[in-house]
Amino acid sequence: MQISIWHWAILLLLIGVPVFFAVRSAAKPLQDPSALVGFGGWLMLLAIGQCLAPFRTLAELFSSSGGYRQLMTLPNGALAVYGEVALLLAFLVLQLVVFVAMLRRSSRFKQLFLYQWFAIPIVFILDTTWISAVMSAPVSLVLAGDALVMPAVSFVLTGIWVAYVYKSVRVRNTFDRAAISGQVASAS
Repeated sequence: MQISIWHWAILLLLIGVPVFFAVRSAAKPLQDPSALVGFGGWLMLLAIGQCLAPFRTLAELFSSSGGYRQLMTLPNGALAVYGEVALLLAFLVLQLVVFVAMLRRSSRFKQLFLYQWFAIPIVFILDTTWISAVMSAPVSLVLAGDALVMPAVSFVLTGIWVAYVYKSVRVRNTFDRAAISGQVASAS
């Protein structure tokens, strides 16, 4: 597969522009860091992405349905399909749990978001291994074409968001204050 200069330019824009603005905004001194609370700024972009993530996983499931139908006719094909669907549904449940934790401003959101990031390569590796083992096919055949590109891009982009979640004053104020106010409310 040949990657053109335009693909690299688009990738640079997708990664470079958000990183540039994040670094630029981090360099500005804050007047009142405690005023950064709630879903705004970069956290709003993360919230939108987290909201769309389960839909992307469902779209991946539905777009693979044609391939699943073809795979079902092969020996052990049904087992391969059911295993892959189960993995994707488990990942979908994790995405929904992270989304709900984010909406509830749970103090566990940051940790759950980190787990979701770790799950990207784990699901990919388990899926590849499962299909290879059940179908008795070499891993190189399972990873034919650009099968590795999307999970790698997703892992890198989510990694940037994980760094943001653990460095952002807004995220700290939004999710850590929720835990503190929850403790105060339950103590009274």
